[in-house]
Amino acid sequence: MPTAKKEQTIEELRARLASAKNLFFTNYSGLTVGEITKLRASLRKDGSSYAVVKNSLFSIAAGDELAKLVEQYLSGPTGVVFASSDPVAPAKALKQFNDDVKPIEIKAAYVDGKLVDAKGVAALASLPPKLELQAKLLGLFASPMRGFVGVLAANPGGFVRLLSAREKQLAESAS
Repeated sequence: MPTAKKEQTIEELRARLASAKNLFFTNYSGLTVGEITKLRASLRKDGSSYAVVKNSLFSIAAGDELAKLVEQYLSGPTGVVFASSDPVAPAKALKQFNDDVKPIEIKAAYVDGKLVDAKGVAALASLPPKLELQAKLLGLFASPMRGFVGVLAANPGGFVRLLSAREKQLAESAS
């Protein structure tokens, strides 16, 4: 039977799992406390958090379905990134940490109900942020409307230019 401290840890993990839509599993071995603090700070900017977890307690907190799905990645030292809605931001933060501070092994990720391997996380990190993608999509939707308005405005504008040219022509012929 787990001790009271372990029960409290399991409940905290359950609360974090309930609020997290995306999880990233890493191997934190070789990182100093200062480096982990830098990683936590970079993840916190986007609303994510990083926790070093005990594999057995995480399995209990995750429940049967999630635990079975990620059990192969719950071996050795495991750190988990708990991310909310945008999976791209934490993937970018992990890549940035790899490039700038120290390489960290990314075991896998659980993104929107699906398991993604390390290559998939690298692909996520190469995507533009969610807001940028939404802006591009909005621009694509607005583009045909802008073109249509331009075509509608061209006819009256062309007529005005024609009248102006005729007026100049009449003025030149009169003088």
